Amino acid sequence: MKCRRLRVGVVVLSGLASVPGVIGAERAAAQEKAAPSEDARVDALVGEQLGLQRIPGVSLAVLRDGKLVKAKGYGLSNIELNVPVTPETIMQTGSVGKQFTATAVMMLVEEGKVGLDDKLSKYFAGTPEAWKDITVRNLLTHTSGIPEYTDTKSAKVKDLFNFRADYTEEDLYRRLIQMPLDFEPGTKWQYSNSGYLLLGILIHKVTGEFYGDFLQQRIFRPLGMAATRIISEEDIVPNRASGYRIVQGEIKNQEWVSPTLNTTADGALYTNVLDLGKWDSALYTEKLIKRSSLEQMWTPVVLKDGTTYGYGFGWGIVKVNGHRLLEHDGAWQGFTMSIQRYVDDRLTVIVMTNLEEGSSDPAKIANGVAGILEPSLKVVEKKKE
Repeated sequence: MKCRRLRVGVVVLSGLASVPGVIGAERAAAQEKAAPSEDARVDALVGEQLGLQRIPGVSLAVLRDGKLVKAKGYGLSNIELNVPVTPETIMQTGSVGKQFTATAVMMLVEEGKVGLDDKLSKYFAGTPEAWKDITVRNLLTHTSGIPEYTDTKSAKVKDLFNFRADYTEEDLYRRLIQMPLDFEPGTKWQYSNSGYLLLGILIHKVTGEFYGDFLQQRIFRPLGMAATRIISEEDIVPNRASGYRIVQGEIKNQEWVSPTLNTTADGALYTNVLDLGKWDSALYTEKLIKRSSLEQMWTPVVLKDGTTYGYGFGWGIVKVNGHRLLEHDGAWQGFTMSIQRYVDDRLTVIVMTNLEEGSSDPAKIANGVAGILEPSLKVVEKKKE
């Protein structure tokens, strides 16, 4: 059909070649045809980064006003079986899962079951004296001072956590309270998976449900996010990708992590870009929580000395060339991802990869895509609010 239409156009134009207006239109059409479309430029950028970063596979989604305008897979979801990535391919969220945990907490806040300024001692027995001033808000904003439990090279963490061992929630809590705080609560900002691990336990204590079940009932099912769930390597999961890492220049499979440490609330979810598109759409509405609660989540934290830091509840808050951006990256078990919501422009770019942190940079891909779609977003400088 396209060839036929092109031929008809050539015949008509050949009979009018002496008309200046037609010649100008013909030249403009030729130039437009010669210039790569936005879609082609996006594909070229992703393809280039796939090679430069040695990423086996990438899944991309672009949304405008909460509506999906592009979803595409690039490369392989499984190298050994030569399976291509598609928009349905399931990868891990890593720390992007924190925004779901934070939303669950805000649901409980709206219901009057949790207070943002409640002390942890209200929910946890035997909290140490050093924890007496730590609040739920401190956990949400990474200002608690609780050391990072994933930093197994730290002297504070050494011998307390083994990522190949299974722990109960009580085991995890008892290990966390053995670590001295890094700073007085509320005085600094320091990323802490430990805080969100505790929030998952808190949700369980308040609701009587494992936090993953709470997410299913209150967020994933209502939004139709059928592909999203807690990680389970033993279950049969359709469209699941394999995660990879680079060791001495060679691509290897992801490292094994114990089942219980793959179910904590600091980021242990399977999902795909299609489900995350439904999540993005919901954030323009009050389907889950009130607009006022969302705005609290997207407000930079204020430290005790009055300074602010560009992080809310499970979201980073930055400016790109003066445009407000809500974002978060995630990395876990051979997967990385980035969700970037340019709220002033009502544009969202989601990138998921199946290559470890340190070797892949999904945010770079997302930034590049955004810059193609909205030239004013081409990254020159990114500033925290």
